[in-house]
Amino acid sequence: MLFWILVAVLTAAVAIVLLLPLMRAAAPLPSAHSHDIEVYRDQLDELARDREAELISEEDAELARAEIARRLLAASAADDPARRGVPERLFSNRMAQLFILLCLPVVGLGLYLTTGSPGVPAQPLAERLAHPGEDINILIAKAENHLALNPDDGAGWDVLAPIYMRNGRVDDAVAAYDRAIRLAGATPARLGGYAEALIVQSGGLVTAEAQDALKRALALDPDDPRSEFYLALGLKQEGKNAAALAAFRKLAGTSPAGAPWLPLVNQHIAELSNAMPGDDGAAPRDPGSEDIAAAEEMNAGDRQAMIRSMVNGLAARLKENPANLAGWVRLVRSYVVLDQRDEAEDALREGLKAFPAAGDEGKQLLALARELGLDAGGELE
Repeated sequence: MLFWILVAVLTAAVAIVLLLPLMRAAAPLPSAHSHDIEVYRDQLDELARDREAELISEEDAELARAEIARRLLAASAADDPARRGVPERLFSNRMAQLFILLCLPVVGLGLYLTTGSPGVPAQPLAERLAHPGEDINILIAKAENHLALNPDDGAGWDVLAPIYMRNGRVDDAVAAYDRAIRLAGATPARLGGYAEALIVQSGGLVTAEAQDALKRALALDPDDPRSEFYLALGLKQEGKNAAALAAFRKLAGTSPAGAPWLPLVNQHIAELSNAMPGDDGAAPRDPGSEDIAAAEEMNAGDRQAMIRSMVNGLAARLKENPANLAGWVRLVRSYVVLDQRDEAEDALREGLKAFPAAGDEGKQLLALARELGLDAGGELE
C-alpha cells in the first residue's frame, strides 16, 4: 500500500510541474486597444458630467459625444480579432492540461505493469532471502540493512550466512554463522555450515576450530554426514590414514544409496587404501601426535631418539617422493609439536616446491602455515 501512495504522490508532483506553465499561459493578455477603449469610456462619462453642470452647451455636447463614440467603435472593432483568439488559446491549454492529467498516470502505470512485478506478494525477510529469485544482491542489501538495525536477530543471520557462502563471501559467512550460533543457539546445520565456511576460508584445511564445531554438531546429531565427512578429511590431512579410512568407510556404509557425497567418499577410500601398507587397518609408522604423546613415558634419551628417528624417516621419504601432501602436513605438524619451528618452516617451503601455492594443495599448506603461525617464505599475504 505504501508503494502505491508514493507512486500517486510522485505522479501528482510531476503533473503539477507540467501544468503550471499551461495555467499561466491560459490567462488572456491585454490587447493594444484596451487602454484606448477605457479612455474613450472615461471621456463619455466626463462629458455627461460637464453637460449636467452646464459647462458645455447641448449642441457642443452632441458633437463631442458623436466623435468619442466614433473613436470608441473604431477601437472596439480593432480589438475584436485579438479577443477572438483568446477562446482558441484557452481551449488548447485545456486540452493540454487534460492530456497531462489523463495520459501521465496511464503511461506510468502501463510501464510499471510491463516492466515491474505488481503480482509479487509481500514476503517476510526470511522467506524472501530463502527464495531470492534474480534479485539476490538487492535482497542481501536489504537484509544487511535490517540486521544493521537489528543486530540481535539470530534468525536473520542464520538465513543470510548460507547466502553469503553461495555468493563467495566466505569471511562474511563465517561471521554470520558465528552470530547465528551465539544468538539463536547451536544446531547441527549451523555448526556444520560454520565449520564448512572455516574450511573454505582456510583453503580446504580442516582446522582445529572447524573440528571443534563438527564434533559439537555430531554430539547433537550423531548421523550428520557432513560432519562425519569433514572430520574424516581432517584425519586424512593429519596423516592418520587408518583412522581416516575407517571413518570414510563408516560414512559410506551408513549413507543411503545415491547420496550425492558418496562418489567423493569412495574416492577418498580408494586413495587411502592405496596409501596403506596393507588393508589390515594398521597405520604407517609416521610421527603423529599419538606417537609423540606415547614417547613421554620414555626416558629423555630414548624419547628423543625415537621421535627424531620417526621424523627423519618421514623427511627422507618425502625427499624421495615429494608428491605426498599428507606427508608434508604430518612433517610440519611434527616439527611444531617438537618446538622446532625453523625445521617446520623449512619443511613447509619444501612442500610448497612440490605443491605450488597457486594450486589447491598449495593453498592447504598455506592455510596450515597460517594456523600454526609459520613463515612460508613470502607466500603468505
